[in-house]
Amino acid sequence: MNLKQLEYFMRVAELGSFSKAAMMLDIAQPALSRQVRGLETELNQQLFLRNGRGVALTEAGRRLFDHSVGIMQMVAHAREDLGASRDAPVGRVTIGLPPSIGRQLTLPLIDRFKRELPAARLAIVEGLSSHIVEWVTTGRADVGLVYNPEAQSGIDITPLLQEPLGLVSRAPKGKRGQPAPPLPFKELSAYPLIVPERVHAMRRLLETQAALAGVKLDIAWEVSSVPSIIELVCAGYGHAVLTASGVAASPRAAELSSRRLIDPAATSALCLAVSATRRPTPLAQYTMRLLTELARSLPN
Repeated sequence: MNLKQLEYFMRVAELGSFSKAAMMLDIAQPALSRQVRGLETELNQQLFLRNGRGVALTEAGRRLFDHSVGIMQMVAHAREDLGASRDAPVGRVTIGLPPSIGRQLTLPLIDRFKRELPAARLAIVEGLSSHIVEWVTTGRADVGLVYNPEAQSGIDITPLLQEPLGLVSRAPKGKRGQPAPPLPFKELSAYPLIVPERVHAMRRLLETQAALAGVKLDIAWEVSSVPSIIELVCAGYGHAVLTASGVAASPRAAELSSRRLIDPAATSALCLAVSATRRPTPLAQYTMRLLTELARSLPN
């Protein structure tokens, strides 16, 4: 297996066609087919399924594609790191952000990069915290912000801030913008909740804290998109448990009222995640400092 084979394989996978990939790579289609066949032979796996419209990845092909993205990004980072002076923050960096954080930090991140690092390239990808941890582990992302990550040997975690959780409800029209009193955690069982699925870090955190407090939650609906949860709350379908930053990211925040959970207080930890096995480039180190600064300025 070599980098050229992986590059050819990725182009075919992205375009879904050997002929289109051959045109993009400016090589003969038979030569491209031989390279991919050689890769399949070496791995003893079929990577593509041929159909009338082109090709699609097999399960083995999808796994190799995920590995290939990380490998090619690491090669690019190595070239950029060696091609620049040791302390120059240049090259490309990929940041993974949860959607609620992405809506608040994308603009200031791009503003700072444009102003302070015009020669650097920035990519921002959004996903669940569990997905971001996986991307950082495999090299698809260089640094990420994640909620309540589980300890893993391949990831270095730095807690940035503790955000209190609150019960989020539709505010009565005459009381919008007025502060709401805290809510004892034991009373949470009286509210039908709209919550993400169990793969979501916030759901796992909420259920863990409810179990420790001896509270049985009333799960009315499972929706994994925070913006969709807020839309349902505004429509009167139930209540949600969110952080202040999650509410502030919504354009409908003024229609909501939040009651901080107390006795016991419930909090969500926002953390910086980077690889424990790869040395960060100067650009990645700059990005880590910038993310720390911006994350700590979020409302809580």
